[in-house]
Amino acid sequence: MAPRLPGKLAQLPFTPIWAPQCLVRSHVPVRTFGIRSLNPPENSRFNAGHDLPVLKSTPTAALERKANTLPLRTGAITFKKGMTAIYDPETGRRVACTVLQLDRVEVVSHKTRQKHGYYAVQLGAGWRRPDNLTKSLLGHFTANGISPKRHVYEFRVKDESGLLPVGQAVNADWFQEGQYVDARSNSKGKGFAGVMKRHGFGGQDRSHGVSLTHRSLGSAGPSQGGGSRVYPGKKMAGNMGNEQNTVQNLKILKVDPENGLVVVNGCVSGPKGCVVRIQDAIKKPWPEALPSSEASS
Repeated sequence: MAPRLPGKLAQLPFTPIWAPQCLVRSHVPVRTFGIRSLNPPENSRFNAGHDLPVLKSTPTAALERKANTLPLRTGAITFKKGMTAIYDPETGRRVACTVLQLDRVEVVSHKTRQKHGYYAVQLGAGWRRPDNLTKSLLGHFTANGISPKRHVYEFRVKDESGLLPVGQAVNADWFQEGQYVDARSNSKGKGFAGVMKRHGFGGQDRSHGVSLTHRSLGSAGPSQGGGSRVYPGKKMAGNMGNEQNTVQNLKILKVDPENGLVVVNGCVSGPKGCVVRIQDAIKKPWPEALPSSEASS
């Protein structure tokens, strides 16, 4: 005896096996039940519109998108000497500031769009014995006629007009008093630190059964409802500090070209003697570039 079909399936029209695929799909019932999302995707007014340009992944399109955020000229490599204070003669207000010093900063080479895909100026600062350099790096300095440098960094610029000649020195008068700069440096390394020092956790109770775990993390993840796992990015104990930090919109208070000093308002991350890269602030009006004769003097 052939098996009987359920009542709902028996009422569906019979479709032969040789029927076209379009006819078979037309009789498939549409699913109208299920779990609905609590946060359905919504159209954003920032990514939809007829007047918005189409985003492209070409190098030319990438440079066009960054045209308004790349500085017009290069920055400089400085060394943090410490902090001090300056008193305003008019108001008598005490302003904390950081002293930065330039040490034999010179242009080592260029990065061009035709060869590297972007425009950048490679600067070197300090001095290093040639015996302590690798042959490849020593040949890089020798080919450009530059003395060996201890620190080498790149500074992105908008176009070829910001590329300085190879060998030109960048002194403290490259910056102007009153302008704003962005400072990039590595923060102080604290080593391995717990969650209370690293992330500001409050710790556990000093009583109610807590024994020898007052400063520990505690539970690291949820139970079955959360997947019985530890979520990525969970704040835990680990290495603290020694990460690059950018402080934006620092105002230059004083410039001393004779000693190569640049005094900026506020504090800069890192210990004394660390390398600080300063460049024209991208969120403030860019200063007018000095002529090459004045900048090199």
